Amino acid sequence: MSNTTGLNERADAANSSRQMKEDERTRGESVHDSQERVRSEARDDLIRNSQPILANKSQMLGMPQFGLRDNLIKCELLKNEDAYTYIQNYSFFLGTYNVNGQNPKESLSPWLASSTTPPDFYLVAFQELDLSKEAFLFNDTPKEPEWMLAVYKGLHPDAKYAFVKLVRLVGIMLLFYVKMEHAAHISEVEVESVGTGVMGRLGNKGAVAVRFQFHNSDICVVNSHLAAHTEDFERRNQDFKDICRRMQFSQDDLTLPPLTIMKHSVVLWLGDLNYRISDLEVDHVKDLIAKKDFETLYNHDQLKRQMDEEVVFVGFTEGEIDFQPTYKYDTGSDQWDTSEKCRVPAWCDRILWRGKNIKQLQYQSHMTLKTSDHKPVSSLLEIGIKVVDEESYKRTFEEIVRHIDRLENDCIPSVSLSQREFQFQDVKFMQQQAKTVSVYNDGQVPCQFEFIPKLDEATYCKPWLTANPAKGFLAQGASVDIDLEVFVNRSTAPELNSGQQQLEDILVLHLDRGKDYFISVTGNYLPSCFGSSLSTLCLLKEPIQDMPLETVRELSMKSDIQGSNPETDKPQEIPKEIWMMVDHLFRNAKKQEELFQQPGLRSEFEEIRDCLDTGSSDSLPGSNHSVAEALLLFLDALPEPVIPFSFYPQCLECCSDSSQCRQIISMLPQCHKNVFNYLMPFLQELLKFSAHNRLDINILASIFAGLLLRSPTKQDITEKRKVKEFFQHFLVQMPSDRDIHDKSPE
Repeated sequence: MSNTTGLNERADAANSSRQMKEDERTRGESVHDSQERVRSEARDDLIRNSQPILANKSQMLGMPQFGLRDNLIKCELLKNEDAYTYIQNYSFFLGTYNVNGQNPKESLSPWLASSTTPPDFYLVAFQELDLSKEAFLFNDTPKEPEWMLAVYKGLHPDAKYAFVKLVRLVGIMLLFYVKMEHAAHISEVEVESVGTGVMGRLGNKGAVAVRFQFHNSDICVVNSHLAAHTEDFERRNQDFKDICRRMQFSQDDLTLPPLTIMKHSVVLWLGDLNYRISDLEVDHVKDLIAKKDFETLYNHDQLKRQMDEEVVFVGFTEGEIDFQPTYKYDTGSDQWDTSEKCRVPAWCDRILWRGKNIKQLQYQSHMTLKTSDHKPVSSLLEIGIKVVDEESYKRTFEEIVRHIDRLENDCIPSVSLSQREFQFQDVKFMQQQAKTVSVYNDGQVPCQFEFIPKLDEATYCKPWLTANPAKGFLAQGASVDIDLEVFVNRSTAPELNSGQQQLEDILVLHLDRGKDYFISVTGNYLPSCFGSSLSTLCLLKEPIQDMPLETVRELSMKSDIQGSNPETDKPQEIPKEIWMMVDHLFRNAKKQEELFQQPGLRSEFEEIRDCLDTGSSDSLPGSNHSVAEALLLFLDALPEPVIPFSFYPQCLECCSDSSQCRQIISMLPQCHKNVFNYLMPFLQELLKFSAHNRLDINILASIFAGLLLRSPTKQDITEKRKVKEFFQHFLVQMPSDRDIHDKSPE
């Protein structure tokens, strides 16, 4: 047990160092000192750099090497966890507040210090921290330290708290504090964020999350801001599913697969979920509120209905709501929305949980705070945490080691696979397909598996394919289901569209001290206009899926040869697919509110994609928002952007000179120039209806600049500003600008 002694010594040393830091972080600081500390240490991680104590599961089990013996110990310790742990309750304060872009104007103590006794943990969530276009485009805001200081000053006065972590995505922010005495038992702190705005990436909507280990329990806390508007509950459902799928935390052992939200034993989810009250008129809703008939009102709550149908938040619990809706009020008052829109009151701000040994002590709104058009909400949870009994752990550990010593080391591991050949039919752009292979340990000993790269290859699979999990451990007689997922995106579509790549790969499943197993993955990809070059699409007279694959390949090669423009292959001025999307929006969406800012539905995008790729209809299906998002995804997927990569340095150099910027556009390849000169009058036309669609030059430049003028490498903030400045010149209409109706595909 020499390793055990060493770990304890390191933990003691870390604890001593940590205590010195804690003494500096007491609540006795002056306001000036605390503000300076917030600014200088806002992203300092008190916990992450410390050594966890031995009782922490990650230290017990997360050995740095991926060795069979270590994983045998890990497996057996997990199986016998009940033998050396006991449940101890801790209090968690969860608070959520949509602050509507306001500065902190009042004390947050009525919200944060509302419990009689100080909670052990604080998880404080904000939405709409900053509504400015600068925050949206550059993810930077001066309001972060202001609200952080307001939170710090509002914590319960009867305890000392350590700051653990901050994570923010545009206006979605999550702060994590813990009582000083618990800091030594926290480790594996990781944060992540997922944008679910337009194109599934922009951060005006989405989620931030923190995951951590406390004693022997793993906890994940998610703060989300889901899609708005009463009728858009399906988009909120889609946002929730996207966050669950895409939020992934790296593990201390980077060779292990990332953890998703639902892989944690405790999940706490809070935020502005934006679910509304349906099927009731605003006066009826207010009448029910006045009568405090929350039960009747709750039966019309969209989140309740969606959870009852098990569409979202499956396995989650929300406590009884006995407070009035927290949205929407006139700012600075307790009066319901008196604006022209007169929003129906709703419980937008919610707190839910998932896991065992969780009891809600309080769930309430805080009406005294009037900074925003929302009211803050809090939930006080009592959570049973697994704590290690050192003596029991030591006995269990020693018994496991003795048992493993008795195992026959010369036994060869063996597995059987449910299937070794997989074929994916009709794979489409941005439409995931998955098949499952079951791996069963039919040998005499536990085994360790891992997908390994083939000779001279850097990764174990092609970029359009993933295996989840790609690595793992199997006890004797156990099995695991591995999902083989095929997903073609903007980076993999171009070579598949042009026929340079096919959906073909061989996976090598390797057993430690055992043999290799080979899994064949094949499929047919349906070419798409998404991910095809402008020059190729201009040569296609028919929808891409109506053309023989060989013809598409030949035209793609021909489009790459400069100057190859025989009269027989005279290209269209612009791709018909761009014309269809822009024409649809020009006719139907000039007055559409929040055009290009509100995402569409995934199912509608798939219908639009299929329509463009097959020519199945002369008109596009789906909402205006879905067509608008499809146009952005189309531009984003172009292998060579509208302004080709080779022009990028010149564009940055002359970004402040309008005439030089226009001179560069005149030098673009013909089809690229045509597309640019087609899009600009359309965007200028949209600006004429800004009173309806709420667009302005700043918004359009923020959205389109990075798509039309993409960097071949990662951009810094200075480059982003120059790209935006370059593009803004073209949103101001000049006498020479052609009308949008002057150009359409032949």
